[in-house]
Amino acid sequence: MDAQHDKLSIETPELIPLEFPLAGVGSRFLALAVDSLIQIVVGMAGLVLGMLMVLPFSPSHRQTIWVAAIAILVYFLLQSGYFTFFECLWNGQTPGKRWFHLRVIKESGRPITVYDSVVRNLMRIVDSLPGFYGVGIVSALLSSNCKRLGDYVAGTVVVHEEPLASQVQGDWTPRPASASSAYDVSRLAPEEFQLIETFLMRRTQLAPQIRAQTANQIALRLEARLGIPAQNRPNAETLLEHLAHAYRDRMQFR
Repeated sequence: MDAQHDKLSIETPELIPLEFPLAGVGSRFLALAVDSLIQIVVGMAGLVLGMLMVLPFSPSHRQTIWVAAIAILVYFLLQSGYFTFFECLWNGQTPGKRWFHLRVIKESGRPITVYDSVVRNLMRIVDSLPGFYGVGIVSALLSSNCKRLGDYVAGTVVVHEEPLASQVQGDWTPRPASASSAYDVSRLAPEEFQLIETFLMRRTQLAPQIRAQTANQIALRLEARLGIPAQNRPNAETLLEHLAHAYRDRMQFR
């Protein structure tokens, strides 16, 4: 794995090189600005609600301390929990990242785990020092992969990606699954079938962009070899599913 010309190059276990444009400081800052705006709005709404609940009463000194402690806890959860919640829910994206088509992935290209997200976002406390993400910006500028400290600790990177629908669909249109019998898989080598099977078994473990690009590259490699016509071809993943099914039927195993 290496990064050249602001791109991250990953060689998958299928020996297919994939390249992803790395998200720079500018695009990451814009995404952070959107997320920060959402946090401010939610925080202000919570503050107003809390004041409306407390003001009608005359809280004691101890109650005031508890209110302050709860406010600090809510602030912490809003600062770090916000990013972790959305990155886990949306597979490496927050509302800001989704708006600018950015995604956090592992350096290996796999989706981030809950642990990865928690670690990288806890490090925001350090990255945000001494203010306006000073440490994080300096770290990203000095890094060849534009990584802040949280990315180093968690082993993650932030990349640009196209909307998944355009990656998977491409120029191919759907076709009934029964059409798999129309493909002449007699010219499919066992190694190529193994490549298809390996992808189909581990595709759910891949980040969306890597999954789409891998499927497209395998499909393009096989379509010319098997003489698959350009008209009415299914999308890449569906084509690979059809080829695997047809090959299994021909070899009489499942």
